[in-house]
Amino acid sequence: MPSTPETVGLIDSETLSLMKPSAFVINTARGEIIREAELVKALEEKKIAGAGLDVFEHEPKIHPGLLKMDNVVILPHIGSASMETRTKMGLMAAENLIAQFKGEIPPNCLNPEIFKS
Repeated sequence: MPSTPETVGLIDSETLSLMKPSAFVINTARGEIIREAELVKALEEKKIAGAGLDVFEHEPKIHPGLLKMDNVVILPHIGSASMETRTKMGLMAAENLIAQFKGEIPPNCLNPEIFKS
């Protein structure tokens, strides 16, 4: 999920209140999606069972309440650290460089308008 104005704060106290007490919130997408203070409150009040987080709202800072909880698993932003993903990332970078040196628009360019025809 990208970080856009529509997704920032998508998981907030209102969304958390709709979840079952047995629910776990897992976020490996973008930290800004979850309002961490509201997540901490929901966890403290046992409105949900737990959370697994690989990204954080104010990265690299982590809400101190999350660090104290036994029902929260925190990873250091390594969700993409599989061998397969890192290999693909390296190949994509190489393909982009090769295209650039050939005078082509790199295949993964997010702003191709910067290249003049």
